Amino acid sequence: MNEEGASPVVHDEIVAPGAPWSARVRRGQVLRIVDLEGEQGVDFLCYDAADPGERYYAPNTIKKSGTLRLTTGHALYSDRGRALFTIVADSCGHHDTIAGCCSAPSNAMLYGVEGVPGCRENFLTALAEHGLGWTDIVPNVNFFCAVPVHEGGCLAERTFVDGPSRPGDHVDLRAERDVLAIVSNCPQVNNPAAGGRPTPIRIQIF
Repeated sequence: MNEEGASPVVHDEIVAPGAPWSARVRRGQVLRIVDLEGEQGVDFLCYDAADPGERYYAPNTIKKSGTLRLTTGHALYSDRGRALFTIVADSCGHHDTIAGCCSAPSNAMLYGVEGVPGCRENFLTALAEHGLGWTDIVPNVNFFCAVPVHEGGCLAERTFVDGPSRPGDHVDLRAERDVLAIVSNCPQVNNPAAGGRPTPIRIQIF
């Protein structure tokens, strides 16, 4: 992806801390997600816009990329083995594929806090605008998040560790077909996924 200004921007929006966002991204367009202040986790799902029954599938993505940590050159594959997005630029290098999204139930399970919604609830809000719902949520990508896997396959005690992104870090995703993109700008305050202090992100489409 060329630097900002080299390609026409067709969408430019600031997403508030803890808020959902969604849009259709046309084939060939590039979706840029910018962590404005650093250490902000961004949960991400995507679907074939024409047939949302085809959606991001973590096992295919992990097997094809050969790594749990996505970066430039890796594609997000669907459950039908087709690329939905390709990462064409990445200034952070830490994007988790295994920990999934937080939710009110998982916050109660892991941290003993009741009635604290998370990214699953954000996903539901965004998906509802496109006629989708609970059964359409699958294990997602967590941009700007680090989940260390230690020897023997053990995860860190708190799963997520302090956010690795710096202010202004971004990831650029080129749509390989018309894609529905769903974002939760993570509201998490119980683990380090959002640095304990959720902050805004910027989303652009080129």
